Amino acid sequence: MADTDQERTEDPTEKKLADARKEGQIARSKELGTAAVLISAAIAMMMFGSGLGKGLAEVMRLGFSLEREQLYDVNLLFATIKNMVSGLVAPLIGIMAVILFAAVAGNIALGGMNFSWKAAAPKPSKMSPLKGLKRMFGIQSLVELIKSIMKVFIIAGVVWWILDWQFKSILTLSLQSLPGSVYNALDMLSWMFLALVCSLLLITLVDVPYQIWNHAKQLKMTKQEIKDEHKNSEGNPEVKGRIRRLQMEMAARRMMSDIPTADVIVTNPTHYAVAIRYDQKGTGAPMVVAKGVDEVAMKIQEIARHYDVPIMAAPPLARSIYHTSKIGQEIPEGLYIAVAQILAYVYQLAQFKKGRAGRPKKIDQNFPIPDELKY
Repeated sequence: MADTDQERTEDPTEKKLADARKEGQIARSKELGTAAVLISAAIAMMMFGSGLGKGLAEVMRLGFSLEREQLYDVNLLFATIKNMVSGLVAPLIGIMAVILFAAVAGNIALGGMNFSWKAAAPKPSKMSPLKGLKRMFGIQSLVELIKSIMKVFIIAGVVWWILDWQFKSILTLSLQSLPGSVYNALDMLSWMFLALVCSLLLITLVDVPYQIWNHAKQLKMTKQEIKDEHKNSEGNPEVKGRIRRLQMEMAARRMMSDIPTADVIVTNPTHYAVAIRYDQKGTGAPMVVAKGVDEVAMKIQEIARHYDVPIMAAPPLARSIYHTSKIGQEIPEGLYIAVAQILAYVYQLAQFKKGRAGRPKKIDQNFPIPDELKY
C-alpha cells in the first residue's frame, strides 16, 4: 500500500495546476512558435514583397543617380534619403506586424498567455554542472535529439522534392529576359520558401501532443500528495474537529451566561428548554438567548432556578421555538401571540409575588401556533 501511495498515478488537482502555472510550468511547443514565425514570414513576403521590391529599386535608382549638388547640400541630401526610405516604410511595417502577431499567437496557442516572475528569476540549479549533465543525458534531451534528426530528414526531403519539382522552371530562368526573369525568380523563391517552412508542420503535429502529454506526466501526483493537499487546503479533520468542539464549548458557556437575563424558560418540560428575553423598552420581538435538549435543557433549568428565572411548561410552544429560532435571534412572527401570553402571565406572577396584584389565572395551554411552525 505504501508503494502504491508513492507512485505518481493520479491526475493533478486544480490547485496543483494553478501552482504550476504560477511557477511558469505550462505546456509549450517551441516547434509551434518557430513554424508560426517562419510561415507568417513567407506569407508576409508574398503579401508585401512587391512593395518592398519596388522600394528597394527606388533606393538603388536614387542612390546611383545622386548629383554633386545633392552630396554637398545637407537639405537636398536628407530630402533624397527621405525619398529613398519612404517606399520601404509601409511594406516593412506590414511584414514586421504579421511576423510579430504570428510570434505571439504561435507561442501562446499552447498553454495560453502566462508570465511568471519565479520562472524568470535566476536559479542556482540551472548553473549546476551535475544537473546540467543530467539534463543533457535525460529523456527530454533524447526527445530533442530525435526531433532534430527528424527536422534534418524532413527538410532535406522537402528540399529535394522542391528542386525536382521546379528544376525545369529554374533552368528556363536563364532563357528569359530582364526584368521578367527576376520577377519570376522571386515569385518562385517565395513559393519554394513557403513550401519548405510548411514542412515544419509535420514536426509540430508530433511535438504539440508530446508536450501536452509530457506536461501532464510531470504534474502527476501520488495519492499521498493528494491527501496532504486536501489536509492543507481543507484543514486536518482532527484539528478541525477540536476547533469545532472548542467553539461549541465557548458558545455553550456564553449561552449559559445569558440565562440569568432571560424573562422566562419555556420547557417541554424535560426534553426541551428555551430561554426567552423581551426588552419592554425596546421595539424588537422576544429573543431566544439560550436553548437545548435533554442534558442541556436540564442544565438551563438548573441555572434558571438558581437565578429565580420563571420556568413555564408549554411543550408545543417549546418545540416550536426550539426548531424555528436561533440563539441571539428573534422568534418567528407566527409565535408572537403565544409568547406574549407566556410573558404576560410571568409579569403578572411577578407582580403577585411583590404583593402588587392578585394571583393570575392559570394560563391556557392551547397556544395559537400556526401549522407550519408546529413540531
